[in-house]
Amino acid sequence: MKARIKWTGDRTFLGESGTGHTVPLGTTKGPDGRSLCPSAMELVLIGTGGCTAWDVVQILEKGREPIEDCVVELDAERADEDPMVFTRIHMRFIVTGRGLAAAKVERAIKLSADKYCSASAMLAKTAEITHEFEVIDTGGG
Repeated sequence: MKARIKWTGDRTFLGESGTGHTVPLGTTKGPDGRSLCPSAMELVLIGTGGCTAWDVVQILEKGREPIEDCVVELDAERADEDPMVFTRIHMRFIVTGRGLAAAKVERAIKLSADKYCSASAMLAKTAEITHEFEVIDTGGG
């Protein structure tokens, strides 16, 4: 896996993946005081959510569960001193489908956390990672 980061001015950079996808990142603020793009650490958190969501969807699909949607909301805290690593991450999964088995959703989340999600495995070296989930049944009956 490869990546390239190019400074574009001020405190803004352009990241490019080895597959050619680009994403701006940095801490530059616009005239309204809001950041113009995600910070590197925000991207780490987003990537972790993407990694675990991908796992959960794949595990449920392989188990022939009728999954229709998966959202992961992440809430994280960082250390007060440099290098300001993540110290706590809470993941809330909202998984939607027709007649989804809550036990299978829980198992998929556990498999992702314990076996498959490499991003979570790395962050677990410094952060306490907790999970909760909600299953929304679209079956209507």
